[in-house]
Amino acid sequence: MSDAFMDQESNGFNEVRPTFYIGQHDSTRTETLTELQYGQVLNAGFSYVTTPITNEHFHDRVINLLKSTLLGAKTNEQAGSIPDPVVPPLTTEDTNLFPGTYTSGLVAYSSPWIDLCSSNHAVSSISRQVLNLEVSYANFCGARSIIIPGPRQDSVNTGNSQGITQYARAIKEALSIGTRVSIFIHIPMYREPGLEEKVPLLSPLGEDVDISSPEGKEIDIFSSWDSWHVIRSVCEYDARLCVAIKIPRLLPEKALQTRWFSEPVQYLTFSPQTFQTNKAGHPALSRNHQELIFTYMRLKNAPYFLLCDVGPELEPDPSPKEITTAEFPTLAQAAARETANSGGKKLRGLNSYSAYLRHLERQQEPLSDLEQSTLTNFQDWLQSPLQPLSDNLESITYEVFEGDPVKYLQYETAITAALAEWAALGKPTSSPGGEVVIAVAGSGRGPLVTRALRASESTGVPVRVWAVEKNPNAYVYLLRQNQREWGGRVTVVKTDMRAWKGPLLSDPSSTSEPTYGKVDILVSELLGSFGDNELSPECLDGIQHVLAPTHGISIPASYTAHVSPISTPRIYADIRQRALAADENAFDTPWVVRLFALDFVAARGVPGHPRFQEAWEFSHPLPQSILDAVEVRRAGGVAGGGGGSMAGAVGANDHNARHSHLTFVCRTRGVIHGLAGYFESVLYAPTTFNRAEGEDDAKIELSILPENIDLKSKDMVSWFPIFFPLKQPLYFPPDTELEVSMWRQTDDAKVWYEWMVEAFMWVSESQRVRVGGSDLCSSRKVACLL
Repeated sequence: MSDAFMDQESNGFNEVRPTFYIGQHDSTRTETLTELQYGQVLNAGFSYVTTPITNEHFHDRVINLLKSTLLGAKTNEQAGSIPDPVVPPLTTEDTNLFPGTYTSGLVAYSSPWIDLCSSNHAVSSISRQVLNLEVSYANFCGARSIIIPGPRQDSVNTGNSQGITQYARAIKEALSIGTRVSIFIHIPMYREPGLEEKVPLLSPLGEDVDISSPEGKEIDIFSSWDSWHVIRSVCEYDARLCVAIKIPRLLPEKALQTRWFSEPVQYLTFSPQTFQTNKAGHPALSRNHQELIFTYMRLKNAPYFLLCDVGPELEPDPSPKEITTAEFPTLAQAAARETANSGGKKLRGLNSYSAYLRHLERQQEPLSDLEQSTLTNFQDWLQSPLQPLSDNLESITYEVFEGDPVKYLQYETAITAALAEWAALGKPTSSPGGEVVIAVAGSGRGPLVTRALRASESTGVPVRVWAVEKNPNAYVYLLRQNQREWGGRVTVVKTDMRAWKGPLLSDPSSTSEPTYGKVDILVSELLGSFGDNELSPECLDGIQHVLAPTHGISIPASYTAHVSPISTPRIYADIRQRALAADENAFDTPWVVRLFALDFVAARGVPGHPRFQEAWEFSHPLPQSILDAVEVRRAGGVAGGGGGSMAGAVGANDHNARHSHLTFVCRTRGVIHGLAGYFESVLYAPTTFNRAEGEDDAKIELSILPENIDLKSKDMVSWFPIFFPLKQPLYFPPDTELEVSMWRQTDDAKVWYEWMVEAFMWVSESQRVRVGGSDLCSSRKVACLL
């Protein structure tokens, strides 16, 4: 979880808000700060500072080397007669940065004058060598963060794709040299005029490099993201490569903002140009900028702030000396000191820009208890799906599930509605005493049992409750609950629900053949993040034989699976690291994850092609005709067929196989890393609601769909989405149609998923061309066992 501070001066005492780490960068700084100057920056309200790695002396040496190399090449034009220039090693005259424990508190900033994209071989070679020297030396000195100015032109510019490729290759080489540093590419959110570096680039024989956009030319707002995508793809999504975004004065459309939000952003950088001036003459940010900042600060690893060229004006140090460790606070110490001192008080000499950000820090919505304890920690954290049929869950796992009051309130509402309607309609019951028989299949530690008893009490409808659980450890807990909480009103049965014969009606002590009854309401919480991924269909099929055939109902009554293609660079990088480490099935596993830093690439509002689309549906109970067909197959009465029977099984579970083919429309170019999966469920749909009063939708539902969760089950956290990864990211151009094919497969012994994505582009009114596609992915190696 990101660091947070306790706001003791707000109306809510001890409210927790994310902490702002605010740094200072001066683009004209050519030497590391002295102790006195560093203190001046800290006293102005900053937490950290950037430092150049080399100085003007080194810059002059490089310029002279370039001049001599180009003059030599001009006098001797024979190919290969002039060797590549070699930048000499650094000397004490070339840098003011030296090793020390305090150095880890500095953010190194590489020379902005190098041109890694240059088409001139000598310029690009010298620039690459300078970068390697600086990265190597900063790594040696103990710096752990290096910001490298990004390319000043993008690959979409005519003839510049080679330059971006050169740049990306140089960054990859730098990562291999700086083995203990993280590299941050300083790049604008889009090419807003004025955001580019002002320092002149290396150029052949003093020629000026014109990187300005022609007057009046339309700005391609996705071009800088395109360049970043090339860089991190060449660097193979290295975890030590992140981005520092230059925030423009005019924010772009939301599509680009969410695209950058999904990326590994470590710094948000602001120049004076980004700020407006309020009525009092102080710097301020627009409401849109404030919302952008507040959104980023909700990330588990929230970015740092870097204010560029905002002052303060530093006084020269007449007697510079080396900074000692004791005099150089860590980032956390500096931020804590500033937070304690800036609680609504104006500090003497406080920089007006950093003071404004401190003001925004206090204006954030406080973190809720749920965010502090659970939600933030689970952001983009991969979890393997549960295997409840093959594994016995631990008590702590059940306890986490039970911590969600929304889900169980919805279940109680559904059971209450069912019992009320049962009584209103005078429906028959399966109990000799006239009680409604409720069976909780997969009771766990009994939260649904408690809710069923409460529903009976609130409606006045008598019930007989059976708790069926296969986990022998949870069975013991259920017996204890029945003694202490339920007053012996529940019959607890230890068995796999599929093997349960139903409520025992005869005397257990009798020696005659036992008599079993039926169940009126079958309640279960077997739903997974994709609805069916924890084998709810197979489990409920297996216990349906105890359900009263004429009037029995299931809660839930149905559930649907939904998908949407997404961009999630952080998660892809995590899965890739797992695959490289030891997990050969990392890309074959549908991961349960609280998706947070993501970009939904599909457009909203496209008729017939919404952003979230239904893949398939399951309903319970099944028609008797399907159950009869299943029994015939199990008995060997059917030969051939497809699905499970083609895999060597009898195909008894083929009715639970599914297939879908969906089309998503993408207006802007982008990249997808996989499919986000969600579910919705109808727990109960009353049949006697009052249509005359407009109660057209009295269904009691659950939903984790981003567009519907607040409407159907607000604040429910029991389920996180599921993520189906692609082995390789799939890049697509603007106005692309993404075709998603998904299968739910079974061979009677296990269930798995297969998925594939293809990108198509229209080239005429009647013709499309395929511009890309993924491999056919399969989770068969990590299938759910029946």
